[in-house]
Amino acid sequence: MQSKETTPDKYIASLPDDRKEAMTKLRKEILKNLPKGFQEGMGYGMMGYSVPHSLYPDGYHCKPTDPLPFAGIASQKNFIAFYHMGIYANPKLLKWFVTEYPKHTDAKLDMGKSCIRFKKPEKIPFKLFGELMSKMTVKDWVNMYESAFRSKDVKKKK
Repeated sequence: MQSKETTPDKYIASLPDDRKEAMTKLRKEILKNLPKGFQEGMGYGMMGYSVPHSLYPDGYHCKPTDPLPFAGIASQKNFIAFYHMGIYANPKLLKWFVTEYPKHTDAKLDMGKSCIRFKKPEKIPFKLFGELMSKMTVKDWVNMYESAFRSKDVKKKK
């Protein structure tokens, strides 16, 4: 489910009551721990955290007019989703997260490549997500993106 809302505040206001509290709490934890330079906004129908064009003018290789995405949160039909490109791109960070996760919640880890899903909002380990957000600076993310994703994109064009 992609939202057409244009701001994070409007997005949260548009959610069903049973999702507002968890999404608000998750957003607050992210913002409290978000390294300097990342910006909050809307993208891909969800609340997102990205590297603005002022810091990374090239933008996202799939759509250069978009800022470089880093993380996002969304209220989907059957779950709340947390997306983090750092755990997708950095095996060491992924290992840390998977090891830490059971220390913070008894919910089984329901995870894709960069997406963690929660069917029960009360099981979200908010502090763990805050800590995860703090582990990668804008510079770290841009360097990782450049070396992992942009190099593949350039190779495809040759």
